[in-house]
Amino acid sequence: MNELIMMKINGMDVHFQKGKTILEVCKGAGIYIPTLCYDERLKPHGGCRLCLVEIKGRPVPLTSCTTPGEAGMEVTTESPKLTRLRKTVLELLLSNHPNDCMVCEASGDCSLQEMAYLYGASLDRFQGEKWSLPIREDNPFISFEPNKCIVCGRCTRICNEVVMAGTIDLVNRGFNAMPETAFAKPRTLENCEFCGQCVSTCPTGALTDKKGRGKGRIGDVKKVKTTCSYCGTGCNFYLNVKNDKVVRVTSDFEAPVNKGNLCIKGRYGYDFIHSKERLTTPLIREGEGFREASWDEALTLVASKFNALIKEHGADKVGGFSSSRCSNEENYLLSKWVRCAVGSNNVDNCARV
Repeated sequence: MNELIMMKINGMDVHFQKGKTILEVCKGAGIYIPTLCYDERLKPHGGCRLCLVEIKGRPVPLTSCTTPGEAGMEVTTESPKLTRLRKTVLELLLSNHPNDCMVCEASGDCSLQEMAYLYGASLDRFQGEKWSLPIREDNPFISFEPNKCIVCGRCTRICNEVVMAGTIDLVNRGFNAMPETAFAKPRTLENCEFCGQCVSTCPTGALTDKKGRGKGRIGDVKKVKTTCSYCGTGCNFYLNVKNDKVVRVTSDFEAPVNKGNLCIKGRYGYDFIHSKERLTTPLIREGEGFREASWDEALTLVASKFNALIKEHGADKVGGFSSSRCSNEENYLLSKWVRCAVGSNNVDNCARV
């Protein structure tokens, strides 16, 4: 176990494990430091300059997300100077940002909006050229509004560092820098996994889920934590529910298994929930069709068929094939039923190979 060392943060003694950055130490101690380019799933970047802190003995403020904590450090996270610097950074970002929070899909769930309000940033302190780029809708799952991009690089970094698909990267330089695919080609299954990881990390309304647009913002929905049923990994996420309907899926960054990461099925494969074709009652085949039945009738029929099969052919002719879409407990019960009730060891699982 790493030995604990100590630093002073805002005059308070804080113990931490060597190797952590100042930002990580502050987060662990419940001390707020604003960030826009930071995501704990990604390598430290230090691009937004909002996480600047003052360190005694250092001539200039340093980014807390890239500066390792050291024993004996004396760190200040809030001061008039830091407030002025952060406010200026935010005002520079707002100088090229559309002032459409009233109709923005991410309103209420936008880090830039939250911090601009927190630091009292002005919308018109800096005047200059503004982007006037069209919304990109060439993706079946993701809407990209380039005018709202703050070029934090989180979407490109998560695509390259976590998903490792390399679908997007920052292109051009200076004012024209923008996350883009190679040769500006539309995303397809040939160059994109459609996992929505870029959406999950975007701190503004630049990247949003197309399927959920206009169906309810963060304050309109109820978040219900659940576990993905598509495989046995056990990824957690939040169903965003409005009027008893799932309108989108958002990441659970505290999930022990996936830490907010999801695949295309987990993030966008929720249409089946409200499908009119979902079975709501057991069906028993009669002739060429099916008729509805009660659970007692259906289970009695299944049990009688198994008993007849075992009596005629023996227990070794019966087996159980479980699904990774079921919980561990359900798979265990199937295994126990086959081994104990049926008397067979023919048990398998679809994910074994």
